[in-house]
Amino acid sequence: MNALIPVILSGGSGTRLWPLSREKFPKQLLSLIDKDSLLQATVCRMDGFQDIQSKPPIIVCNEEYRFVIAEQLRVMNRKSTILLEPVGRNTAPALTLAALAATHGGDDPILLMMPSDHVITDTDSFHAAVLKGMSQASDGNIVTFGITPDTPETGYGYIQFGELADSDEAVYHIARFVEKPDRLTAQAYLDAGTYLWNSGLFMMRASVWLSAIGKCRADILTACQTAWDLGSADGDFIRVDKNAFEQCPSDSIDYAVMERLLNRNSELPAGTVIPLSAGWSDVGAWDSLWEVLPKDDAGNVSKGDVIMNACNNTFAISENRLVACVGIENIVVVETSDAILVVHKDKTQDVKLIVDQLKQQGRSEGHLHRKVFRPWGWYDSVDFGERFQVKRIVVKPGAALSLQMHHHRAEHWVVVQGTARVTRNEEIYLVTENESTYIPLGTNHRLENPGRVPLEMIEIQSGSYLGEDDIVRFEDIYGRNDK
Repeated sequence: MNALIPVILSGGSGTRLWPLSREKFPKQLLSLIDKDSLLQATVCRMDGFQDIQSKPPIIVCNEEYRFVIAEQLRVMNRKSTILLEPVGRNTAPALTLAALAATHGGDDPILLMMPSDHVITDTDSFHAAVLKGMSQASDGNIVTFGITPDTPETGYGYIQFGELADSDEAVYHIARFVEKPDRLTAQAYLDAGTYLWNSGLFMMRASVWLSAIGKCRADILTACQTAWDLGSADGDFIRVDKNAFEQCPSDSIDYAVMERLLNRNSELPAGTVIPLSAGWSDVGAWDSLWEVLPKDDAGNVSKGDVIMNACNNTFAISENRLVACVGIENIVVVETSDAILVVHKDKTQDVKLIVDQLKQQGRSEGHLHRKVFRPWGWYDSVDFGERFQVKRIVVKPGAALSLQMHHHRAEHWVVVQGTARVTRNEEIYLVTENESTYIPLGTNHRLENPGRVPLEMIEIQSGSYLGEDDIVRFEDIYGRNDK
């Protein structure tokens, strides 16, 4: 039986789903559909195969997301290989790194590459398509999956399929790839019946991909091979060499390899496409998320503390406060702790322009949530002024912040729940519920949770500069260079 390794790419920032999705905590890490994040749902999508030996996934991700991804997998009790990209270089290098990892022990498994931020509601149909793909990949082909379109969508690229590649299965040779069309062209594609949405799902044997990328883009393979060879294991993570990987060209799987397969060059594998009807969505913007969520009789979707009156086809999300909508239609309203978005459903693709504007203005709301996750837990900046900041901090049982020092701020800690072990210069002592302690400016200090319940505390910072970069770190059990 052929072994299958899912390769899950988790590097996007999802700016069109701002303000919920942000650069430091993007959409694939959010629970947008149900209790699981999109990443967790992608991992679970491989459950239930009867005829496939599916191995733990390889997750290729940005270093920024490594601890959150590891925690989400830990909660699921799932094993995986987490492969860290020091910089983003698009999908072709990411898949190349995954193929090198998959073949490192001498194996040659079939890889199923999936973006981490897609939704598939019909798992049975997805599994059936994967089984077809296994047969094709076993024969040495590179397979992609095209979504059977039901609307003239202008936000997706398309794949035109040609003649049958397998007379016993609905598997086709690829005729051509086309970019995102205008409305009239998209309608013509829908009417023709020979075009599929380009899903970004791929399947092939690991050695086949390495051979193909070597022949099509030897520069990518060389850079990835060097980065892999100079890399190292780092706890739960595999790091490739940053300097070598920075030299790697950026390119997509489609441009680097798939479009070159259309010439039927005998030196390259065949490229085939399998039509897929499985309730797929790339959840690329608020209107596409509205499409896949359950609605009331007026077409409204609401999440959180929301009241609607005389509204139609409206999507409202509240994270913190009551959101009341009256007499509106085709509007998206998203409330978070530090930002509120109001956008017409026809303009949701343009939300990324707001994010660009925030970045140009140097505002943190474009890339950072008020609540920030760390490997030890999280903190929420609940208030701030010119010379003070108040944070709510939660530390997981057994976790510890780094041993550190600040040049420009002092800190007061008040324990609300649990017990804190505090290091302050040479002192080590416990602080329990309703007790407090003071960390003077310039003092070496560390906060730990020695207990079995989460440690919750309030931190009051005061000083001339309160930025997160005012940290001198001496020791860190997580091996971080960031905060």
